[in-house]
Amino acid sequence: MKPLAKLRFALLAPLVLTAFVSAPSFAQTEVIIRQAPPPERVEMVPVQRPGYAWDRGHWRWQHGAYAWVPGHWQPMMRNARWVPGHWESRGPNWYWREGHWMR
Repeated sequence: MKPLAKLRFALLAPLVLTAFVSAPSFAQTEVIIRQAPPPERVEMVPVQRPGYAWDRGHWRWQHGAYAWVPGHWQPMMRNARWVPGHWESRGPNWYWREGHWMR
């Protein structure tokens, strides 16, 4: 390999690796179904836990049926508030919107 080609490779390789590392890892598959979720279950919210936000329980579509996922604590993100996941109705379809931190 020529010296200029080696230098070019040495400079470009870290840039390519950085692009892979910095790609968003929060991409999720979208869940779209026609069957409405059951009513939410009533959960007892535990006593406030410093540094955490409560993520309430919800119905998840799993193996062709709804399955209950109990609530849990999410570690706090600085200067953000937790938006819980929820099902949205659009026409005959139901879409799952994953919980996320809103700045």
